[in-house]
Amino acid sequence: MSRTVLVTGVSRYLGGRFARALASRSEVGRVIGVDVIAPPHDIGDAEFVRADIRNAMIGRILQQTEADTVVHMSVIATPNSAGGRTAQKEVNVIGTMQLLAACQRAPRLQRLVVKSTSAVYGSSPRDPAMLTETMTGKNPPRSGWGKDSAEVEEYVRGFGRRRPDVEVATLRLANVIGPGIRTSMTDYFSLPVVPTVLGFDPRLQFLHEDDAIEALVRATLGPAQDVINVAGDGVITLGQAARFAGRPTVGIASPLAELMGTVYHRGGLADFSADQIRYLRFGRCLDTTRMREVLGLEPAYTTRSAFQDFVRTRGLRGVFSPTVVNAVERKLVSRLRPEPQPGTEVLQ
Repeated sequence: MSRTVLVTGVSRYLGGRFARALASRSEVGRVIGVDVIAPPHDIGDAEFVRADIRNAMIGRILQQTEADTVVHMSVIATPNSAGGRTAQKEVNVIGTMQLLAACQRAPRLQRLVVKSTSAVYGSSPRDPAMLTETMTGKNPPRSGWGKDSAEVEEYVRGFGRRRPDVEVATLRLANVIGPGIRTSMTDYFSLPVVPTVLGFDPRLQFLHEDDAIEALVRATLGPAQDVINVAGDGVITLGQAARFAGRPTVGIASPLAELMGTVYHRGGLADFSADQIRYLRFGRCLDTTRMREVLGLEPAYTTRSAFQDFVRTRGLRGVFSPTVVNAVERKLVSRLRPEPQPGTEVLQ
């Protein structure tokens, strides 16, 4: 019997690509994409329904379409795209609660797939080299997208206990990167000069957008359940990534790193929370054994080749003139330098 799948968040890049890919599969009879605005991109044969998952209307849509599968991709990563941090949390947490309440009342529902993030582990120098799904990070996220995603996962676990008849799969994706997607990390490596935390060169892991879509499709149509880490093979350091992108780096002392994030956020250059600054100090890497055993996924791109594909398609690689580099560095340092207090002498 063919599947009827309801997908949230189809107006965002990854959600739209996933809906299009799913609608092309022979096992799927119908795909209903839900979001508050019409998708600016092609979603193939998927149908679009304008709805807000924070509203009880989502329950009526689920009942009327008789969807047997729900794929939740509406957890927003950056507050700017949601209209601010308050709106972001409402969509992420309140929206998830409303969606799960609707799923609770849907007797035909057989499967729930949730797109989560590796950010739920946080970043800490005391974390193991590779984090498995059963581990909890030593310093879990305290704000922003990571904290929202951790709360979402908690609500999903509660739903699984209340509806044991529904198969639930949660995919913790590493930082997704590629030719089309825009994230805080793609913005970061597109800066003329990449700021780093002085004395740290963290190990990073990336997931190509094509592999992210394939993982979600397999989780939707296959037997996958529970939490699954998804990432490309291997790691690269932040310094290596900056060199691949042809970007010079400037080291910022640790006490000023969070202020650096604020400067870039307010300037609209990149969106970094305190938790993301910790990621740029300590990094984070995932064990992907379950990805292979449960999803049967062998990523087409390694961490290195995924990043290189991002660099190639964005046209980043090149030589920046010393004049431009020095000007950006001076501007950044001047913003981070504290203002002298009246009556104090500034030492040169």
